[in-house]
Amino acid sequence: MEFLIDPLAYDFMVRALAVTVLAALTCALLSCWLVLMGWSLMGDAISHAVLPGVVLAYIFGAPFSAGALVAALVAVGLIGLVRRGSPRIREDAAIGIVFTTLFALGLVLISVTPSNTDLHHILFGNVLGVSAGDLLQVGGLGALVALVLLIKRKDLTLYAFDPGYAHAIGMRPHLLGALLLVVLALTNVIALQVVGVVLVVAMLIIPGATARMLTNRFPRMLLVSCAVSVVGSVTGLYASYYLDVSPGGAVVLLLGGLFFIVYLFSPTYGVISSYLRSKGTYGRF
Repeated sequence: MEFLIDPLAYDFMVRALAVTVLAALTCALLSCWLVLMGWSLMGDAISHAVLPGVVLAYIFGAPFSAGALVAALVAVGLIGLVRRGSPRIREDAAIGIVFTTLFALGLVLISVTPSNTDLHHILFGNVLGVSAGDLLQVGGLGALVALVLLIKRKDLTLYAFDPGYAHAIGMRPHLLGALLLVVLALTNVIALQVVGVVLVVAMLIIPGATARMLTNRFPRMLLVSCAVSVVGSVTGLYASYYLDVSPGGAVVLLLGGLFFIVYLFSPTYGVISSYLRSKGTYGRF
């Protein structure tokens, strides 16, 4: 037990653990819809595109969440504009062009912004430097995101599985898509404290993808995704403390490790179980 209790003697570790669990739960919920809809690339794009918004928010003294939200909406608008402007530009190309351009703008703004705060922490996270104010912001945004996702759970799930049918029964798929993008932008702000812009997509995708390998039922997928995310994130934070390595990097490595274990040994969809089943030897083990 001392192994678990000793790090909690430091206030910064208590705050880091709290913000890590909040970010893990929030990202895990949204992760299920992103994986189902094939929005992994969009998640990557938004996580990078919010960088200039966060830096500009710092310059003008505005909340980081407001800057990230505006930047995310600008990015989504630009992606749609580029894609619709010419039939020769496919959606993946439009996403790549917009997010790399905005990410580069964010890097340029960081390099020319005099600051007492190390803005490079936005890139790689600074979970050990989380203040009480940051914790309140993450808790408030996390509660808001979770509330929206749980209230609109049925509509978003139907939209994810069959947007055509959702439109046929009177729903507005474009509004549900816009709602998911806004929630995605807010979730990015939450995860920035833990792993930063560069690695935030890992917390947004890996838990849902891992849960997808273990169950076909969406309610169960939400629970498994949250469990995987919290276990991987907390274990990664403890590993970073005892091994003296990057907390954000350790969290993502643990999440990735859990995914590959499930990828290999999942009873139904794992690579090894599928191989044994094809050889007719699965039931003997």
